Amino acid sequence: MKKLEYLFELAEILNNQNNFDEMLRIVSSKTSAIFNSDITSILMINPSSQETYKTVYKKEIKIKNEQYSILQSIIIGWVIINKKPILVSDIKTDVRFKENLFNSFPIKSIICSPLNNNDTKIGYIILMNKNDKDSFEENDLMYLQKIAIISAPFINNAQKIQEFFNLPVTQNILVNKYKSVGLLGKSNSFIELLQGIEAASKCDVRVVIEGETGTGKELIVRAIHNFSNRSGFPFIAIDCGAISNNLIESELFGHVKGAFTGANQDHTGLIVQANKGTLFLDEICNLSYEMQAKLLRVLQEGEVRPVGSIKVIKVDVRFIAATSVPLHTLVVNKQFREDLFFRLMVYPIKVPSLNERKTDIPIIANFFLLKFSKEQNKKAEFFHKKILDYIKNKNWSGNIRELENFVEHIVTIVPFNIEVIEIEYLSPKIQEDIRTYTESTNNRKIISLTVELENYEKKIIKKSLEENEWNQSQTARSLDIPEQTLRYKMRKLNIEKL
Repeated sequence: MKKLEYLFELAEILNNQNNFDEMLRIVSSKTSAIFNSDITSILMINPSSQETYKTVYKKEIKIKNEQYSILQSIIIGWVIINKKPILVSDIKTDVRFKENLFNSFPIKSIICSPLNNNDTKIGYIILMNKNDKDSFEENDLMYLQKIAIISAPFINNAQKIQEFFNLPVTQNILVNKYKSVGLLGKSNSFIELLQGIEAASKCDVRVVIEGETGTGKELIVRAIHNFSNRSGFPFIAIDCGAISNNLIESELFGHVKGAFTGANQDHTGLIVQANKGTLFLDEICNLSYEMQAKLLRVLQEGEVRPVGSIKVIKVDVRFIAATSVPLHTLVVNKQFREDLFFRLMVYPIKVPSLNERKTDIPIIANFFLLKFSKEQNKKAEFFHKKILDYIKNKNWSGNIRELENFVEHIVTIVPFNIEVIEIEYLSPKIQEDIRTYTESTNNRKIISLTVELENYEKKIIKKSLEENEWNQSQTARSLDIPEQTLRYKMRKLNIEKL
């Protein structure tokens, strides 16, 4: 029943989309979540050019690109020739393929179904699992076919919309729109994130946002709410990890007077307070198993029973959850209810870490610089180039939150009247870190240049030797260098006739 509901939810989401890229992301990400596959990819076929468009949603195993391409080509080739989907329990022992061909591949099991629209193949959806994982089964293939049947018409229509109208939201419009609510950047991974946020704001379904601590998940949830049709109603947030287990039930569901010691009056829970609006459950991974079961009932029944009450209250709330630990990992480890996982994971969004969007760091750092300068009545508007280079390339394990604290600290210690923040104004610790970074960068450049020059020199000498049939005297004359120098360089550069 859970998987059937997943299909209905998928159809509902796709019905609210007209962006081709976002449709592919949703189909692949939800499919990956259902099957917990190690690689999930969709290969689309352009009907006019027969060229392909590929999206890989999840690729958590180390596999060489050529191995992945070979596997994909052979599997799709089999599906085309045999005109039916394929289930491969073990690629290394499957008699349909050449013996020992895949022995070195880290993949064990594969399922693949074509995406058909009116008897025309518009693409393929492929799932792969690694060697130490359970094999896909016949039921998995049957369910993948159902996903393909539901998805194909929507994706095909999206292609037609783009072909005939070509009116997707441009990147600049998208960037400026979300800049107004504090989401800043221009990197490819950030643009993909914005596309996911834009799509989520247009359909009234549950959302799960996964990302490291400090990546700005609450800002993303607020953006989804503000641009949704619930924007005129309450936005309520709760940190599930900041409230003790014996209090969180009362916070979420409310309580009546006398329900427990200290309950001196009725208390309206956050779920009821968020009625018609959005409830943000931050770090939902910290909810106890008992609370997970009670939350599941709210999602199923659409009603809340306050602690100590015999009455239920009907609610209409959009639930958005965030977690710094992938929920499926917790499900596998028996730390999160699988039924709640399926209820919540309607629209998944993955937030990239700050280290995954390096080109956005100067934009965000400068935003914080102007913000804190204004708050502290200072004139600082720019970073010295060496400081900005350091900030851009520093490892930000704490993500945007760490960068924000770093910039606020710098603004706090610099003089009031300077416009450009120079290295000399910083604390001795930061100055030392910047000097160390600058020296290591310069050394890398020198080493890199030396290696490049040696490689270039080796290439010229080897080519000349080959042209002169490895006659060293003739080669030295053609290069206009002494023969002794040629022999020295051949030893130094390890040039030998094969």
